[in-house]
Amino acid sequence: MTVFEKNKIDSPDHFAAIFSHATIGILVTDGKGSINAVNPYALDEFGYTEKELLGKRVETLIPSRFHAKHRHVHAAFSKQPECRNMGQNKCLFAIRKDGTEFPVEISFNKYVSGGSEYILSFITNITERKGNEIAISAMQTELESTVKARTLDLTRALRKLEQTNQKLSEATAFQKAVLDNAGAMIIVTDAKGVIKLCNPEAAASLGYEAEELIDKATPEIIHIPEEIENKKKVLYEEYQFSAEHNFAALTELARRNIHNEEQYTYIRKDGSLFPVLLSITAIRNSDGVITGFMGVSVDISEWKRAEADLREALKKEKELNELKSRFLSMASHEFRSPLSTVLSSAYLIGKYASTEDQPRRERHLQRIVSSVTMLTDILNDFLDLGRIEEGKIQVRPTHFDIRELTSNTINEYSDNLKKGQEIHYRHEGEKSVFLDASLLKHIILNLISNASKFSGEDSSIFVQTNVVKHQLALSIRDEGIGISFEDQQHLMERFFRGSNAANIQGTGLGLNIVSKYAELMNGRVDCISELDIGTTFTITFNP
Repeated sequence: MTVFEKNKIDSPDHFAAIFSHATIGILVTDGKGSINAVNPYALDEFGYTEKELLGKRVETLIPSRFHAKHRHVHAAFSKQPECRNMGQNKCLFAIRKDGTEFPVEISFNKYVSGGSEYILSFITNITERKGNEIAISAMQTELESTVKARTLDLTRALRKLEQTNQKLSEATAFQKAVLDNAGAMIIVTDAKGVIKLCNPEAAASLGYEAEELIDKATPEIIHIPEEIENKKKVLYEEYQFSAEHNFAALTELARRNIHNEEQYTYIRKDGSLFPVLLSITAIRNSDGVITGFMGVSVDISEWKRAEADLREALKKEKELNELKSRFLSMASHEFRSPLSTVLSSAYLIGKYASTEDQPRRERHLQRIVSSVTMLTDILNDFLDLGRIEEGKIQVRPTHFDIRELTSNTINEYSDNLKKGQEIHYRHEGEKSVFLDASLLKHIILNLISNASKFSGEDSSIFVQTNVVKHQLALSIRDEGIGISFEDQQHLMERFFRGSNAANIQGTGLGLNIVSKYAELMNGRVDCISELDIGTTFTITFNP
């Protein structure tokens, strides 16, 4: 015995009422494609009277250019009937009596009544949905515009239920098919809120057996209390209505015949949550007295995820545009000085033609080499940043001698020190570490370069490594200009330059890259600095 056979609400008149007042177009055609029944909503949508459509071919409602294709689909469905949706990711159109066309989604199902086979079609006008899809597409192309929330139109309001003159047997079979294949969650209650009907879609989506809800629960069981409390506040503010209980808050607008689609969060039996768009309609008898309520809801989880993904994509695109703008601004500034040096020195070298001018030529050649090295460092910073952002940096740890690596790295950089600058290195503890030697060398070079750049001539740079229980602590201290406390909060940000470093060449990327490399090797960067005293960077790598 089915759920519908167990409840008084599953009467022929009840199914007939749902058919007559469902806010979705419904057609019944026979095996030859002739229209046998059409609900009021479809008549209103297409602009016909019932008399004008009964007995006519279903192609009457389809633009002529699609007739041949439709007859082929109809024949194929008749041979292999199965519940299916048409129109998803496709462009299907219907035509009204006045010749206007509109896009639709169509669901088919086949059932047998009185020994004859019939095709049940559910027709949904998706004009507004198509408009929303176009709007979202436009929003994707306008990356610089403000992201606006797009709410997809899911379902139209269900109107007041009325009696129909359908034959008893046809109405019962037909309305059961509607409930079983509606593609939405439908819950019907009595006037007090006790659930009297729960279609298969609702039971499956909520994780309940229908028997667990019918005559045993109210819709409050699937609602978050906080959302209902907010609804009560809105009702009081807008209508001065104080709801005595939660079910009254949910149904008050339906009592007033006010169509309203609202977003709620449903609670499944297992406690998990999902968002829905809910429309509640009051069911009235012939005297206008409310006998129950029908809630139709649609799971909008996918649309919510798509909207969130779109917002995140737009956010990343904006960040990328900002990064590009800052890069162009920085590059135009940082490239200008070394390029000007190269140009002027190249010009002057051409002027020094005699042997006596060799010292001058060498001096300008050295300026060219220094400028090209500076440009190479800038470009390398951008290449490293790009590889990090694209996730192309792979950590390849090996066992190596940290003392040997640090000493060799210091020797490589020694020729780039300012006049009189010296590097003092000390190591304590074990020698072997298990890290990515290439990334660690890059970190050491970057920090030594900064220490030299932001310190004066004849100053000292102190490098220390300490390994205890395979944990490496790398410390580099200088006697330079220092970093203000305010600037220390932003040191690791891309393109950030300290307020006292405006006249010193640099991209503002070095420490950002150091922090990223350290993070990849499970390292933590700490900074202690005082203006005009010096700066100490310490990076601790945990095994």
